[in-house]
Amino acid sequence: MNYVLSVINPYGANIMKKICEELNLPIVLSSPCKGTATRNMLDLLGMESRDRRLFMTVASTEQTKELIQEQRKRLYIDAPGNGVTLGVPIKSVGGAKTLSFLSNGQNVKGAPTLNYDYELILVIANQGATDQIMDAARSAGARGGTVIHGLGTGSKNAEKFYKVSIASEKEVILIVSAADQKAAIMKAIIEKAGPDTKAGAITFSLPVSEIAGFGIGQQAEK
Repeated sequence: MNYVLSVINPYGANIMKKICEELNLPIVLSSPCKGTATRNMLDLLGMESRDRRLFMTVASTEQTKELIQEQRKRLYIDAPGNGVTLGVPIKSVGGAKTLSFLSNGQNVKGAPTLNYDYELILVIANQGATDQIMDAARSAGARGGTVIHGLGTGSKNAEKFYKVSIASEKEVILIVSAADQKAAIMKAIIEKAGPDTKAGAITFSLPVSEIAGFGIGQQAEK
């Protein structure tokens, strides 16, 4: 099973909801977010806004492939600026009933393979640090990212860790990277916007089993 994240243009939200209903996906959550494209890139793509919508759901391997296929047909997700979808393998689930619910009663066994061509880099940083982080990431080969606004809920002790204030306004930046570029991108972020800087960024990565959008998934499908 995969935890599937889809970043799409807001006008496609209703279509995305319909696709999820047709595929009987058990849990669908959505949240407003923003892209990190520069003004020049927006002009090149003929876009006026960075506004995006993030959809999160759980899907089997086959449902993930079907979801991507429908997004390509109905949301044109492979066209520049139309979004990206990626599947993060779920390693464990809390209990048999939860597994049955998430898999629609299908028999799912075994832990997933975690060696894939792409990875999802997550960066948690102080509010207003996105440009600093993306400049660092792009210097190491990153193509772009998606920003979600959040509020930390860390304990008082956690707030003092590396001088990073956990319980404050945060930006979560999602960056899809080829596996062989991941280390360089994360290193650049830590060196230029890490915990000892004003950005206070901490970062980690997750494997990506399925990917589509903006042409970056072509290699994974070969």
